[in-house]
Amino acid sequence: MNTDRIEKRVVLRAPLDRVWRAIADSKEFGRWFGVRFDGPFVAGTSITGAITPTVVDDEIGKRQESHSGLKSTWHIVAVEPQRRFAYRWHPLAIEPDVDYDQEPTTLVEFTLAETPDGVLLTIVESGFDAIPEARRGASYEANAEGWAMQTELVRRYLEETRV
Repeated sequence: MNTDRIEKRVVLRAPLDRVWRAIADSKEFGRWFGVRFDGPFVAGTSITGAITPTVVDDEIGKRQESHSGLKSTWHIVAVEPQRRFAYRWHPLAIEPDVDYDQEPTTLVEFTLAETPDGVLLTIVESGFDAIPEARRGASYEANAEGWAMQTELVRRYLEETRV
């Protein structure tokens, strides 16, 4: 079993430009993901995201409330229109009194491909093997579960906001 990489896929029944906006516009991304960002996604920059409840699912939103306001830094790696969005972050960085800046980050990549049934969104998070051993397993497990939920949230968000 590969514990360095998580990969999730979902076919989204929406036009490519609509899916791109949902993942590459920081305000839209934040609505379904459950994060409020202090700026746009621009390659080569860092932004801060604060956990907020997702607007898509009340139950998940209630779970996110326990970490509401917790902030993390996202280092934007790539914004390649209608193809790829990527960033680096510290996975499972939820302890407010811990300085995660000295730890390695993981790379999260969203790639899009048109298919006859819609747009295939592939989410890959890699680099867990470099995370300190004391946090590695919990980070991997939490994010594997989290990305499964996020593929469902983005699908529902696109269904509910057909604009």
